[in-house]
Amino acid sequence: MASAAATVSPFTHLVHPSPTPDEARRMILGAPGFGTAFSDHMVSIDWSEGRGWHDATIGPRRPIELDPACAVLHYAQEIFEGLKAYVQADGGLALFRPEANARRFADSARRMAMPELPEELFIESVKEIVRTDREWIPTVEGGSLYLRPFMFASEAFLGVRPAKAYKYLVIASPAGNYFKSGAPAVSIWVSEDYTRAAPGGTGAVKCGGNYAASLVPQAEAIARGHDQVVFLDAAEHKWVEELGGMNLYFVFADGSLVTPPLTGTILPGITRDSLLTLAREEGLEVREERYSLDQWCADAESGRMVEAFACGTAAVVTPVGKVAGRDGEFTIGGGGPGQQTQKLKARLVAIQRGEAPDPHGWIMRLD
Repeated sequence: MASAAATVSPFTHLVHPSPTPDEARRMILGAPGFGTAFSDHMVSIDWSEGRGWHDATIGPRRPIELDPACAVLHYAQEIFEGLKAYVQADGGLALFRPEANARRFADSARRMAMPELPEELFIESVKEIVRTDREWIPTVEGGSLYLRPFMFASEAFLGVRPAKAYKYLVIASPAGNYFKSGAPAVSIWVSEDYTRAAPGGTGAVKCGGNYAASLVPQAEAIARGHDQVVFLDAAEHKWVEELGGMNLYFVFADGSLVTPPLTGTILPGITRDSLLTLAREEGLEVREERYSLDQWCADAESGRMVEAFACGTAAVVTPVGKVAGRDGEFTIGGGGPGQQTQKLKARLVAIQRGEAPDPHGWIMRLD
């Protein structure tokens, strides 16, 4: 679906009648967890055929009223993004690579036959909610304000076609650590009965259906005592692709790194892309190539592969210590965080929080 050229007027600010009391907010920010508490406000912009994008507002976060025939409930036209706002070393606020999220959001919209939100409007929308709810950014170690822009088909109709009306929203959630186990490295379960995506499908799209399809194997992993599930390719069931919501990297004893290539079945992660750049700056050989489960097991047992880590906006960089499947399990390195994993994470986090130079222009200041 083509992008609408209509110009959106400046955001209308609606007064919140009963914002969260200061003491209640402080209690939430003291132990924010991930995705369980939300700030006071939200952004809303509508799109309709003929008018394009219109009625941009930021106001109280509230329930959404939907018609029972709302298209998203029947045909799943829905996409979303995830990014964070950080307090900088000098006390200011910044976003990390929001233009990359804006481009991926537009890519997702095209694949799902939805209108493309202009990049400048996406960026302004996330800036608006961060400025409005800046007091919701936790100061605990690793704290940030997680932003969730999303769009869904809002037209009420039954029929298999692209909807003619959509709603774009942004909500915000104070965030701490993504994984709750507290372990230095996560344990993952290999799903051999389910696949995440197939060639020609929506694997490269950030849509809810991809995540819904991962819930049964994820529950299976947790029931077996693991933190996450890893998926193999749909065609041969041998090539490692990605976790339920994160990309994977493999670190070898010779200092090289491998990550599965973006062939249309893997989400093009912004953290993944950032780490490609940082690893090459460290002088590491980085290869985007297929890597089989059998090879992963053999390389871990021989010591050729010494580290593995998952990466994504929510968890940033998370070491993988153990991999298990129907045929057994294996430990990676010493089962904890590896040297390269920690070094790359430290470099990335330092840039995100304004504690290190940003030669790539990844940081977008808000003040």
